[in-house]
Amino acid sequence: MRISEKLSQAHSTSSPPPATFSFEFFVPKTSQGVQNLYDRMDRMYDLNPIFIDITWNAGGRSSSLTNEMVYTAQSTLGLETCMHLTCTNMKIELIDEALHKAYVSGCQNILALRGDPPLDGSESTGDFKYAKDLIRYIRNKYGDHFNIGVAAYPEGHPEEEDEDKTLQYLKEKCDAGANLIITQMFYDADNFIKWCSKLRKIGIDIPIIPGIMPISTYAAFIRRAKWSEVVIPQHFLDALEPIKEDDYLVRAKGTELVSEMCTKLIKSGYVNHLHFYTMNLERATIMILENLNLIESVKSHEVIGGSDLPWRKSLHPQRSKESIRPIFWQNRKYSYISRTSTWDEFPNGRWGDSRSPAFGDIDLFATDLLRQSPKKAFDLWGHPGTLKQFSDIIISFLSGKLNSLPWSDSAIGQDSEIIVDNLIALNKKGFFTLNSQPSLNAIKSNDKVYGWGPKNGYVYQKQYLEFFVHKDIIPALLHQIDNYNRGQGDSNSSVLTYYAVDQKGKLFSNTKDDDINAVTWGVFPGEEILQPTIVEKVSFLAWKDEVYRLITEWIKIFQSDFVKDVNITKEDVDAFVKLMTNFNDEYVLCNVVNNNFIDDNQTIFKLIDELNIPDLK
Repeated sequence: MRISEKLSQAHSTSSPPPATFSFEFFVPKTSQGVQNLYDRMDRMYDLNPIFIDITWNAGGRSSSLTNEMVYTAQSTLGLETCMHLTCTNMKIELIDEALHKAYVSGCQNILALRGDPPLDGSESTGDFKYAKDLIRYIRNKYGDHFNIGVAAYPEGHPEEEDEDKTLQYLKEKCDAGANLIITQMFYDADNFIKWCSKLRKIGIDIPIIPGIMPISTYAAFIRRAKWSEVVIPQHFLDALEPIKEDDYLVRAKGTELVSEMCTKLIKSGYVNHLHFYTMNLERATIMILENLNLIESVKSHEVIGGSDLPWRKSLHPQRSKESIRPIFWQNRKYSYISRTSTWDEFPNGRWGDSRSPAFGDIDLFATDLLRQSPKKAFDLWGHPGTLKQFSDIIISFLSGKLNSLPWSDSAIGQDSEIIVDNLIALNKKGFFTLNSQPSLNAIKSNDKVYGWGPKNGYVYQKQYLEFFVHKDIIPALLHQIDNYNRGQGDSNSSVLTYYAVDQKGKLFSNTKDDDINAVTWGVFPGEEILQPTIVEKVSFLAWKDEVYRLITEWIKIFQSDFVKDVNITKEDVDAFVKLMTNFNDEYVLCNVVNNNFIDDNQTIFKLIDELNIPDLK
C-alpha cells in the first residue's frame, strides 16, 4: 500500500488524530549483520510502524542487497517498505532493474534521491543528474503505482547557500510528482516549524515528515550533527556535555530532549508522523516512542481485504490472498516463505499445492536452513552432550530465557502461558517439544493474546502438540491414543488425531491421506468462517525434512573449522555430534490434535503421563 494512503487512513480514525511513526534501516555490511537486522526488524514490527525504509548503496553487492531486503521485509516480515533509490552514477539499466524488483515484490514506495556526488568533484556519470529527473522517469514508466518521497533540508542544503533556491529545488521535485517529504535530521524544532511555514506559503502541500535521530552516545550525537551540518540548540549541549562520559545517562537525557522536540513538532500542526533514523538499533528509538506514548500495548493489525489472520501476512502481491498455512511453520516464517516462494500453484488462496512439481523440494533453499551463524548458535545453545542437557536448552526457551531454538525463529509467546508448565514437564521426560497451541472456545476476536480478525467476532482453536520422542516409546504412545479414541464411543471419527514419522519417512497416522484438519478458525459478523491454520499429511512430511535437516546443520557446525576458535574440547565436540546424530536416527517427529476444542488442554498431557516415563537424568 502507498504510504500516503496509509497515513490518510491512520490519521482519519479520531480527532485529534494520533501521531504515527516509521523507521529507517541501512544495509549492513555482512551477511550475518543482515540476518540480525531481520530479527530486529521483526521485533520492531510489533511496535506498529506505518512503514519502514531501507537505504540504497549504489553499485556492487550492496545495491542488489537493498532489493533483497525490500523483498524480505515485504514478503516475509509483512512490513510496508519504502526503498531508497539514488541516481548519481547510476545507469538507467540499473535503475530499471531496481524499480522492477521493487515492483514485483509488492513495494509501492520509493524515496527518490540524487545521492552524494563523486568524491573527486567530477560530474556524475549516471543518466540522471537530479532527483527531479528520476521522479519524472518513475512517473512516466510506472504511473501512480509508486508513492514517491523526496529528501529535504530544513536547515539548508550543504551545497547551496541560497535558502530561496533550496526551497525552489524542493518545489520542483514536488511538482515533478513527489507525494511526501522526509527531512534530514535536525534538533532545532523552532527552525523546523518556521521552515514548514515557508513550504506551505510556496504551495508545497504534501505531507512533511521530520527525520528524527535518537541520541545514543555523546560522541555519535556530535559526530552526526557535524557531518550533517545541523544546528545543536544550546540547551541540548548544556544538558549532555556534563554527562558525556556516561552512555546510559546520555541516552536517557537524549531521550528526554528528543521527546520534547517531537512533542513540539506534533503540536505545531505541521507534523503528524515521525520518521526515526534507527541506525539499525532499537532501544533508543523505543525509549522515545514510550516517552511519547505512541506504542500501543497490543499491535493493531491492519485489516486487508476484510480479514486479518493469526499469522504474519505477506505483502507480496502474489501472496496477498493467501489465507491458509500449515501450523508446522508458525514459528519459522522465514523458511516457510522461502520454501513456498517458487511453488507455482495457489488455488483458492491455499498456501501451496502438493500437485506443484516443486512442492516440498528442500533443495530449493538458496541458503542453509539454520538461520543463526555458527558463533550465535554456539552462544545460544552451547553443545549438549546428553539428552538431559538438550532438554534443559528447550526448557530455557520455554521459560523465556532463550529467544530462539533451531526450529523457532522467535521467543515463546504469551499464547503458550496456559500450557507452558505442561510443556516443561514433557521435556523433562524426553518428549522434546517443537510447536504447540492450547484449545480455545469462542474467544473474542479483540482478545489481547489470542484475538485476530475483524472486530466483534469469535476465534477457536484445537489443542495442538508437536514433539520428538524416542522410537521405542511410539508403540505405547499410539496405543494409548487409540484406546482413548475407542473410549469416546464414536467408531467413525477420532477425537485425537496424529502423525508420527521418522527421518527415513516411515509414517504412522490415524487419518486419511487427503484429510485436511483446520486447527484454527474464526467466526465474524457477515463473513465466511475463516480457517487459516491447518494440519495435513503432505505438508507435515515436507516439514519433517526441514526439521531433521536443521539438526544436521547444527551438527555440521561442530564438524567445521569453527570449533578451532571457541573454547570447547574434542571430547565435548564428539559427545555433541554423537548425541545429535543418534537423535536424528532414533527419534520420531509426532504431532497430536485434540479435536475437542472445548477440552481443558490436559487430555494429551495426561495420556503421556500415564505412560509413566521417568524424568531424564
